[in-house]
Amino acid sequence: MPIPGIVQPDILPVSDRLRLRKYDGVFAFALPWYLDTETVYLVDGVREPYSMEKLERMYNYLDRHGELYFIEAAEEDGFRPIGDVTFWQEDMPIVIGDKTYRGKNIGGQVILALKERGRALGYNQLYIQEIYDYNTASQRCFEKAGFRPIEKTEKGKRYMTELF
Repeated sequence: MPIPGIVQPDILPVSDRLRLRKYDGVFAFALPWYLDTETVYLVDGVREPYSMEKLERMYNYLDRHGELYFIEAAEEDGFRPIGDVTFWQEDMPIVIGDKTYRGKNIGGQVILALKERGRALGYNQLYIQEIYDYNTASQRCFEKAGFRPIEKTEKGKRYMTELF
């Protein structure tokens, strides 16, 4: 849950080519990410594409529970959204929606930036509620960033990292 009195930054720099931009209620550009059944399977464990209404419900839920950002990559004409991430101490769901940006350590860079955000907020640990057993790319990404499995879940594992 968002912490009262804590202000989410409008822009959270990740690198010179990546940044996180605070959710502003505009999200129609993200629908193609969630129409892709492979992406939805990695996120939800089902292959049912999202509708615009479901996407809006998801973003509203995430925005109420944490700091919702769009992951943006620098291109010739400015920054362009390529995914999304929500940050709170108990979870960090992340999606690289634009497949051309997958496998380029963008998720890892975002995770490291959000670990720093957690330290700045005074957190001692961060948790990931569940990474599905078949989502090996996500497992590798979080483990490379210092997370370790701490508990078996129905479809995968719960993860944790220490921040001190």
